[in-house]
Amino acid sequence: MEAILCNLLGLYLVALFARIILSWFPARGDGPLATINSALYTITEPVLGPLRRMLPPVGGGSFRIDLSPIIVFIGLNIVRSIMGCSSFLIF
Repeated sequence: MEAILCNLLGLYLVALFARIILSWFPARGDGPLATINSALYTITEPVLGPLRRMLPPVGGGSFRIDLSPIIVFIGLNIVRSIMGCSSFLIF
């Protein structure tokens, strides 16, 4: 059971990382990138949304950094470390 949870947390980290990277590339229309972006948003927003409401973006002017993905990424890695998960996904 622990291995399954470790793998699920690892997959969530991959999805979170993919969302961070894809946020730099605007997706228009109904293309494959927009579909992937929508799926990643659906998976990650339930965790990021409440945290984002508590922590406003950092920075000024037109340059703002959303810290919520970074905090979730670090937090999940701490949880994986406490659980004794390996650093790689093992299926």
